[in-house]
Amino acid sequence: MAAEAQARGWDKPSRRRMPRYGVQAPLDVTMLRSGIPDTVPGRSLNLCERGLGAVLAGEMIPGDTVGVEVHLPTAPEPLRARALVRYQDHLRCGLEFVGLAASQQAAIRDWAELSKAAAEPEPALTKPANLAGTGSEHEKPETSGPRGPSGPGGPGEPSKKRRGAWIALLIMIAILGVAFWWRWNRGWEELESGLPNHAARGDAPHAAVPEVQVPAEEMQKLLVHKVDPEYPAPARQEKLQGVIVLDVVVGRDGSVLETRALNGPDVLAQAAMEALRWWKFEPYRVQGKPAVVETTVAVEFKL
Repeated sequence: MAAEAQARGWDKPSRRRMPRYGVQAPLDVTMLRSGIPDTVPGRSLNLCERGLGAVLAGEMIPGDTVGVEVHLPTAPEPLRARALVRYQDHLRCGLEFVGLAASQQAAIRDWAELSKAAAEPEPALTKPANLAGTGSEHEKPETSGPRGPSGPGGPGEPSKKRRGAWIALLIMIAILGVAFWWRWNRGWEELESGLPNHAARGDAPHAAVPEVQVPAEEMQKLLVHKVDPEYPAPARQEKLQGVIVLDVVVGRDGSVLETRALNGPDVLAQAAMEALRWWKFEPYRVQGKPAVVETTVAVEFKL
């Protein structure tokens, strides 16, 4: 069925809402298999603020939530985010970011601007035309003699060679630009051709509404993967410590969709929310069916 849909291609309007950039960068995708984290290496093909297309050295399952770490060439630190597998075919994978922070979106835009500026060619230097009556003798073309502008070895020969070199360079840059654009656009068309119609299914990740409130101790029994928060250096210097209580929304697949700190200093609350984005629970079931639930989680920071 998936192969048949792939053969027919994408016959609906494109859902692109923001610029996408062709980027060849190494990345690691971490997923849970039988409760054990498994990291799969790969490289990205395209990147935007909503997701990326990549080639991975392993099979992904559409609908799974994974951790993504992209090593951008000009970024001081890798881009780490949680993503939802939207498409997978012959090691090509489409990932949609979930809960990408504003700072991470800004990092993607900054990287794109730096890459674009580095790729633009420097403008060709042109010699200004001589003003009437101000040119010197050596600037005026010779009109007679065996070594005129058109003669072998004449003054016009180096200028013609430089002009030809600039023209060849501009043609080469234009060819590379067209090839880059074609590859970028083709990669996203292939990626979009396999994406499911999310709006028709009515289960968009950002539109999830909690169906039931679950006590913290009950959800703790369903926890299968936990990431401890990093103690921020400024908090250590100020000797900040305590318990941060967070309101958490867990999706039907057991991934953390939303977090909100209910107390504590901002620096500790932010560190706790960053760690909880990587937590994984077994799906909470209501009458045998997975449900979106709301619960509370307490994270302790102690010196």
